[in-house]
Amino acid sequence: MRKINTPIQIGTKTVKNRITFAPTVKFDWTDSSGMPTERFVRHYEDRAKAGTGLICVEATCVIPDGRLAPSQLGLWEDAQIEGHAKIAEACHKHGAVVIVQIHHGGYNTHPACGPSKGPSAVEWREHKITQEMTKEEIIKIRDQFIEAAIRAQKAGYDGVQLHACHSYLINQFVCPRVNLRTDEYGGNTKNRARFACEIIRGIRQACGRDFIISARTVGAEPTVEEAWAIADEYIEAGVDYLQVSSGIGPEEINYPEGLPYSHIVWYGTKMREHVNGRVPVSVVHNILEPEMAHYLIENNLADTIDSARALLADPNWARAVLEGTGFVKCRSCKICFWSPFMPHKCPAVAERFNTDPDCVDYNK
Repeated sequence: MRKINTPIQIGTKTVKNRITFAPTVKFDWTDSSGMPTERFVRHYEDRAKAGTGLICVEATCVIPDGRLAPSQLGLWEDAQIEGHAKIAEACHKHGAVVIVQIHHGGYNTHPACGPSKGPSAVEWREHKITQEMTKEEIIKIRDQFIEAAIRAQKAGYDGVQLHACHSYLINQFVCPRVNLRTDEYGGNTKNRARFACEIIRGIRQACGRDFIISARTVGAEPTVEEAWAIADEYIEAGVDYLQVSSGIGPEEINYPEGLPYSHIVWYGTKMREHVNGRVPVSVVHNILEPEMAHYLIENNLADTIDSARALLADPNWARAVLEGTGFVKCRSCKICFWSPFMPHKCPAVAERFNTDPDCVDYNK
């Protein structure tokens, strides 16, 4: 049996293999209520059924006025628990461990949902000036992350993932370019990581040891060494698992030449080397071929493989990696048709159904 098929311990949970489904947002699958629908249940169950060891449910907002779109999934009120429970139950039925990514957009909040607000008043995208959160607002949002995790546990999830990368609120706090605060939430590494670490400690206190706390963290912000220092703070605070991706933007970095994988995967491999077994580390980004998944695991470059596009194109990619069976390949479209605000008319899905992309019933 190849190493990618072997179980791995994450926190107190045993994940049956090293394939994980990365969180990928679908904004048009719910409405302003943020309620999970049956479509979400089928979507995640399909990936669990095909053998994926760990499922991470997409960015789920902890407060209505921190959403990226008016139709983003939520865990800001108890009424949403029941729908999430159906997702967790469906994935557990096939032996998958399932966590949910909890999220706040910060500066990226959709204007129809709330103000562009975060750690500081800075010039942000489209040249808008953000609003600086007061200390009272920071504490309130910290507590809303913790409350969302408590709801996740009540829904039956095995844990949560903090969305601490991709330029969202937690990432904004750790990035010295856009966190200009001079209080205890800004300045040195420990202070910039404080917001996330208080969330981690609060979740652990509320939800106990038998609950995975993952962080989808930055690989370079603004350097790989600073990203490592941030991760060290998360681990000290009690995080169980690091899933490494990109952030607001690194300084000029000299990447090794001739890498068989992307620079974002390289960030994850370097993070794993730095962490040195303290917690498992996952890598992500354009890992589309089973051979690359095996290469990364068998050469001890990663503990798990986060797949997004490959598993969106065909849930059976997991089975292909684990058992060597066939699958429909991702087309590597310049802009993924599964991406937010895209029509979700994936050509690979159309091939699976042997029809034109416009003829696929994407509600199934």
